[in-house]
Amino acid sequence: MTHGFMSPATAEPEAMPSLGERWRDARTRYGWFFVVVVFPCLAAALYLYGFAADQYESEAHYLVRAQGAPASSGSSIEKLLGASGGSGGGGQGEANSVADFLLSHDAVDALRRQSALIARFRRPEADGLSRLPSADPTPEALLKYYRKQVDVHYDTDTGITTLKVRAFRPTDAYVIARKLLGLGEGQVNTMNVRSYADAVKLSRQQLAEAEQALTQVQSRMTNFRQDSRDVNPQGTAEAQIGLVSKLESELSAARSQLATTVSLIGTRNPQYAALSQQVRSLQSQVAAQSAKLAGGGNAIAAGLGDYERLRMQQEFLSKRYDAASAAFEAARQQAVRQQLYVVRIVDANMPVRSEYPKRALSLLTLFIALMVLYGLGWLVAAGVREHAS
Repeated sequence: MTHGFMSPATAEPEAMPSLGERWRDARTRYGWFFVVVVFPCLAAALYLYGFAADQYESEAHYLVRAQGAPASSGSSIEKLLGASGGSGGGGQGEANSVADFLLSHDAVDALRRQSALIARFRRPEADGLSRLPSADPTPEALLKYYRKQVDVHYDTDTGITTLKVRAFRPTDAYVIARKLLGLGEGQVNTMNVRSYADAVKLSRQQLAEAEQALTQVQSRMTNFRQDSRDVNPQGTAEAQIGLVSKLESELSAARSQLATTVSLIGTRNPQYAALSQQVRSLQSQVAAQSAKLAGGGNAIAAGLGDYERLRMQQEFLSKRYDAASAAFEAARQQAVRQQLYVVRIVDANMPVRSEYPKRALSLLTLFIALMVLYGLGWLVAAGVREHAS
């Protein structure tokens, strides 16, 4: 009896797997790959190329510098502009202050009131994920969204600040960027006013005090002249001293002549009587004028002492006022030299082509990130299966 067998020609072929089986097999092998990588990338591509609104970017570059800033250090562009970057004199701190202001609630509030900021961030062409969510946002929500659309970066190497503004229309980006530059210049002006006031405050106060003291002593001198009814007490005293000196000289001459007459012709001569009377008259005048000069409480000398004290005070306070005035002028000039201003290196541009969203780059970045995530997950899962077996 021969054993039966099937030749290769007569063997039944293996059945091909059905579509469902192949789908289940692919789902088993690549299910997580689809979940982690393919589906998110497809969803992102659908959003980016189907729904995401174009956004236009306006860019400007500016430099904050002082009038008296040295140009001996810093980068070549700073030397060209006559300013030094960093803290050398343009003011890294001031530039950072301006940049911080442009990203602050104050700048947002100014744009909200003056440039219809909310309406510009809620244009009809903007997609739901990109536009400002609420038509009446809280200040915190508006600031958070604003900082996503506005970027201010200060370069410590060049001292240049770069301002970038994104919006859904070219004119919106341009208007906001121009308005921010104006707000930055206004902030610099405010800083100038404050720094100028602080720089000259002490010298201005010293000048005011010196002026007040000088005014007071001049008023006292005026009152003294009015009370004494003498415009120039010092001149009056000098004139009185000259008069007394002249009378004393005449008295000395008269006495000498009287003595000569007595020695030559005696006392019975009529000339002796006349000379004696002249001597007595001159003595009386000398005594009277000397009493006016330094006799009692109303004497010229007594008032002259008070006047001299006032005059010395006036001279001292005049010198003090001159010194205070010179110090104030020096402080004022120094403060003026330290005044800051904004140099617009590159003014805000009117964008023509949309730069955002960067669809291909965003999709590629997402794909690479998800692939890395999937690879890490696969390695972890393989390690778990190996330990389990």
